[in-house]
Amino acid sequence: MSRPVATPRLETWAIWAIALPAMVTNVATALIGLGDMWIVGRLDDAATQGAVDMGARLFAVLFTVMNFLKTGTTGLVAQDGTRATETSGGAAQAATLVRGLAIGLAIAAILLVLKPVLLPALLEALGAQGRVLDAARVYASIRYWTAPAVMTNLALVGFLVERRRMTAVLLFEVAYNLLNVGLGLWFVLDLGWGVAGIGWSSFIAEYAKLFAVVLFVMRGETGRAVIVAARDRATLAWARMRPFLSVNRDLFLRTVILTVALASLTRISADRGAVALAANGIYYQMFVLIALLLDGFENAAQVLNGERAGAGDREGYLAYLRAILVRGMGAALLVSLFFALFADPVLDSFAATPAVAAMAREHSIWLALMPIAGVAAFVFDGAFVGASWTRALLGSMVAATLIYVAALWFTHAWGNDGLWLSFVLFLAIRAVFQALLVRRLAARTFG
Repeated sequence: MSRPVATPRLETWAIWAIALPAMVTNVATALIGLGDMWIVGRLDDAATQGAVDMGARLFAVLFTVMNFLKTGTTGLVAQDGTRATETSGGAAQAATLVRGLAIGLAIAAILLVLKPVLLPALLEALGAQGRVLDAARVYASIRYWTAPAVMTNLALVGFLVERRRMTAVLLFEVAYNLLNVGLGLWFVLDLGWGVAGIGWSSFIAEYAKLFAVVLFVMRGETGRAVIVAARDRATLAWARMRPFLSVNRDLFLRTVILTVALASLTRISADRGAVALAANGIYYQMFVLIALLLDGFENAAQVLNGERAGAGDREGYLAYLRAILVRGMGAALLVSLFFALFADPVLDSFAATPAVAAMAREHSIWLALMPIAGVAAFVFDGAFVGASWTRALLGSMVAATLIYVAALWFTHAWGNDGLWLSFVLFLAIRAVFQALLVRRLAARTFG
């Protein structure tokens, strides 16, 4: 049982100090997908736009499932920093980062070895055919080689988020996206490289970001602590890797399920033709934008709830959870209002053809519902990761996915409305399951 601790005053400024920069950073991250969709939309070809969307979904399946490297690193580093003195806490945090980097590079090596088999299998699973398949293969074959940079960046950014270096993370993401979009415009519109130009712009931008982040992290005391941890064989010993792997295993499986659920949107859309695929691709990119924006509150929960979990502070943990939920819901209402008022012109600006624009506008109500339906689950995700309640997080995801699959079956005849109704239900029901688990998990963890 954890020893009683004095609950510190609730620092609501800390919520915003983490959430706001994270929101801007995450929106900058989303711009890579939106920027690619906008650039390829200038080519006036629905099949090419559908191919870029399909390629982006492929890497959501391939790379986003590895996002546990970021979230797991953030939560564990937060607990390390609270449980120890400043000096030993810094060493423990550096060791956690080294473990994350080692796992990330190992995963990247496996992905590269499996490329000849895995890449065609994923494209087939997403339902790519004809011209869409040809263009998606070109884009994906280039971007696949960013795997080492992506895996390394996930661990490094997770480390910086917990250290509350949000301004630095923001600057890296903004520079990364500006470089990606700038190169994409040059390669596609000026040099005429087509869909290959989108792939090469992502490749160059990802490795440039890695170079900059490594230089930043390795400065001063932090860099020296990382070097010491990397040289210490005990850092990667099984006894110390096991807790890290246990947490990240649950997060990995949870993210796999989430990503497969998202990929099902592409598969179902592909079966309905190029226009539906392109229209729903825009919706998917808008959802990514919404999720990354509101994930700023997930980042705040990972850090603040992780610190309270590390201190054994039950009341502080629950107080921060409530405070972050309230502020997250307020932000979600503002995002919903924006889409209720401006969805049509936003959708029109991304559509490659009038037919794609017309289909997208027809179902715009779902864009206004996504933020409200999803925000609570995002906050609970952060709070669960902060306390290392990853097994419960996985269980709630499995339960919500079963309901999602049933909803897809029952609403199949409703077309796109049924598809997005099922998805919105999936977002909302996750939060319901998580809310039901919080009190029991808190009692077990804090005593």
